[in-house]
Amino acid sequence: MESHEVLRNSFQHTSPKAIAAELGVSLSLVYKWAQEQSDTGSGSRNPLDRLLEIIRLTGDVQIIEWLCQKSDGYFVRNPKSSCEEGFEVLPATSEIVDQFSRLLRRISESALDHSITPDEARTIRNSWDRLKCYAEGFVRCCEEGDFEAIENAEKSGD
Repeated sequence: MESHEVLRNSFQHTSPKAIAAELGVSLSLVYKWAQEQSDTGSGSRNPLDRLLEIIRLTGDVQIIEWLCQKSDGYFVRNPKSSCEEGFEVLPATSEIVDQFSRLLRRISESALDHSITPDEARTIRNSWDRLKCYAEGFVRCCEEGDFEAIENAEKSGD
């Protein structure tokens, strides 16, 4: 989805007029943010495009992390695709279960004394982020068809 589409969709939740008033910009500018930029003058470089350019120029994801935190979320970078021929679905599934098990063990061990220290919380967070990252890699391999051969073998009875 393009940035202008994201903004156009978000305007269904509040009025562009309210956004313009709160930001101290013209209503026409807010409407232009929700249009595709073109050489004929329609659209305007919107705040999302500008923010993306700042992130690209600085190479610093702290901006994204800060936005996620302010939106009650947490940023985890998607892994580069590591799909390879022969990457098998059962070992990959087993690895996800194993990582989840380790996460639950860390949580249980940390909560034994009915409190969790900042160090324990960091360890839990790191485990959780690794699990999310690995699971995202697994899903990407599925989307790229890397596990298709196994499904075909199951169908043919091999």
